Amino acid sequence: MKSRRLATAAHILSLLEFEGGRPVCSDYIAGSVNTNPVVVRRLLAAMGRARLVVAQPGVGGGSQLARPAHTITLRDVYDAVEDGPTFTLHDDPNARCPVGKHVHEALLTPLDAATEAVRASLAAVTIADLVKSIVGRAGERHTPNH
Repeated sequence: MKSRRLATAAHILSLLEFEGGRPVCSDYIAGSVNTNPVVVRRLLAAMGRARLVVAQPGVGGGSQLARPAHTITLRDVYDAVEDGPTFTLHDDPNARCPVGKHVHEALLTPLDAATEAVRASLAAVTIADLVKSIVGRAGERHTPNH
């Protein structure tokens, strides 16, 4: 199953930057993402552990970026919210088959190279880059519908 965590987390961080530093509650974020606030809170917790966001408790509290958006790359986000390898090998190929016996070993190098290419590509894009692109496309500030 494909993961949506990176895209959702990037959306969350972009919204936090878009809001100009004010604390943003998970219900408001969930309205923009169009998902359950529990999903948002789980991702915020993971990004908090990675020091990408900070939370202000209490009335008027919420989440904010922990550092400037131009210093947070999509690779940072990926590392914070995705668990496990980018690519995985299939389970238990037939060891009596000459292909099955060696396919995992043969795949390791190209899959490792692909993983590094993905990570390098993500490292080249920041949350500030995303917000700049979003603003350029939207042309105006937007408030999610609740």
